[in-house]
Amino acid sequence: MPTYDYRCKACGQTFEHFQSMKDDPITTCLLCGKTGEVDRLISNVGGIIFKGSGFYVTDNKSSSSKSSESSTGSSGSSSN
Repeated sequence: MPTYDYRCKACGQTFEHFQSMKDDPITTCLLCGKTGEVDRLISNVGGIIFKGSGFYVTDNKSSSSKSSESSTGSSGSSSN
């Protein structure tokens, strides 16, 4: 569930509220208690999307890629 930023028109303060995406925006300021004086702020922060077959050694990989990497890794170290 995301955290939304709100600004109260009455007291001018900004606060965060943790709620579901399906919930309606809140209408009461959590700081001063005034009703109908709250605006939801729009953030320009985008989410992180990972695409591809893997990014780190510790990521979950398919069993076929694990077995091929372990065999190439052991043969490469024994030749040194």
